Amino acid sequence: MTRPVTVGLDGSAAGFAAAEWGAREARRRELPLRVVHAWEWQPYAHAPPVGADGPRLWSERVVREAAAELRVRHPELTITGDHLTGAPSEVLCDVARDAELLAVGTAGIGGLAGFFVGTVAMSVVAHTERAVVLVRAGTTAEDEHRPAPDDRPASTMPCRPVALGLDLSRPCDEVIRFAFDAAAVRAAPLQVIHGWSPPAFFAHGVGAEQNRQGEMAAQEAEGMRTALRPWRERYPGVEMLEQSLIGNSAQHLVEAGATAGLVVIGRHSARSWAGAPHIGHTAHGVLHHCPAPVAVVPHA
Repeated sequence: MTRPVTVGLDGSAAGFAAAEWGAREARRRELPLRVVHAWEWQPYAHAPPVGADGPRLWSERVVREAAAELRVRHPELTITGDHLTGAPSEVLCDVARDAELLAVGTAGIGGLAGFFVGTVAMSVVAHTERAVVLVRAGTTAEDEHRPAPDDRPASTMPCRPVALGLDLSRPCDEVIRFAFDAAAVRAAPLQVIHGWSPPAFFAHGVGAEQNRQGEMAAQEAEGMRTALRPWRERYPGVEMLEQSLIGNSAQHLVEAGATAGLVVIGRHSARSWAGAPHIGHTAHGVLHHCPAPVAVVPHA
């Protein structure tokens, strides 16, 4: 069965940016595009000014008009639009099961505060069984390409690199495969980042302790090469840059996101809807501060 690229649309600017990103990704992967809007009935203390059916009719129009516009902009794609009923987070997790990936939008709030990742997006990221890509409001096709040195359109330039956050304690095939696939369909280089921290007392050490830190750095770099060696063989056409860096992984990935077209991170699979979503501190930091689209890939 061919899985579509699916987009969760909420009528916001971020949602429409995610829809455009999803269309470009579907085109790259030669897959159909599915646009979904979840409608959840809410009780009213007073009848709304536009009538009781107004919000429902608006939600139906959102997905219908978005799908129609996407068909005009991307005539080569097979595009379907679905208006579904239910809690948005549950609906999106359900449709993600039949998707190659799910894209949703997140809102920018500017400055050092980073980005606002709403409760629906966070719940979907924490609980879905498929890869979820969070796309910032204002993201455009030009952002996926390297800047042009002259007046040429950015779309004529090569794609920006894909950045992968690699956890050597749990190097997961699903996450690595997603990143290599993304780089391959873009004909883009893959920047693999592994952040690690030496013991705290090394920061004040001298002599033998400094030598030991150098040994640890060499071991981390060798572990990274070993984990990636079979993937180099499977994807010989993907140019790869390996970076084993001291420091916080989330910070390194956020910095890489300033020049990357996509950042890929992993998340340990959730088993239950009970309790608040847990995505890990690295994923949390990247989602809230990385300027590039972020793909969160669940793994066992």
